[in-house]
Parts: sequence; C-alpha cells; structure tokens
Amino acid sequence: MQETKDNRTKVITLRLTAGEWEQLNSRFKATTCRKFSDYLRKVLLTGKVTVLTRNQSLDDFMAEMIELRNELSAIGNNYNQAVHKLHILDTIPEFREWVLKHYLNHEIFLNKVEEIKNRINQFAEKW
Repeated sequence: MQETKDNRTKVITLRLTAGEWEQLNSRFKATTCRKFSDYLRKVLLTGKVTVLTRNQSLDDFMAEMIELRNELSAIGNNYNQAVHKLHILDTIPEFREWVLKHYLNHEIFLNKVEEIKNRINQFAEKW
C-alpha cells in the first residue's frame, strides 16, 4: 500500500522589518530544525497564543449598570431639588410638615443610591 504525500501548495507572504527578521533567524538557529520553513511551521502550528476574549453578556450587563448609575444619580439630584423647594415653602404648612416627616426617608434613599453607585463604580473599575 502506497502512502499519499500531502504537498504543501499554499503560500503565505509576510513582510518583516530587519529587526524582526534577525530575531526570528536567531531563534531558528537555536533550534534543531534544519529548515527555516520547518521552524516557522512549528511556531505557527504548535506555538501558544494568548487570546483575550470578551464576555458579551457581561459587556451588556455593565452597559446597563452604568446607565442605571447615571439614572440613579439624576433621580437623586431631582429628589434633592424637590425637597429643597419644599423646604423653602413657608406659606403652605402642610408641605413643610410633609418634608419634616419624610426627611428621614429622604436620607435613607440618598444613602442607598450612593451605595448602589459605589458598588457599580467598583464593578466598572474592575471591568
């Protein structure tokens, strides 16, 4: 039974700087490969290549979280402005009483918004 030989018919053209050529050539000379093409084939076919991949679902999550952070910030600012306006209304005692009663809830809300913003910022910095 006769073996069929795989002929190499595909050609790759690659342009290198003189420094890149010297670096490859010196590495080639330090190997046991007899031909430069054999060395290049081994590097290309068996060399380890580190590839960084991005998790699209995490990218989408982070985009939504950043948008949520911005929305929470805007809501907090609007809430602050509304409460400030209510504080300066002395002509309507009911509004003044409402503001005083709900001031604690306002502080809790703002603290929670700040906590959420800080957590999202931590995730964004890690990402």
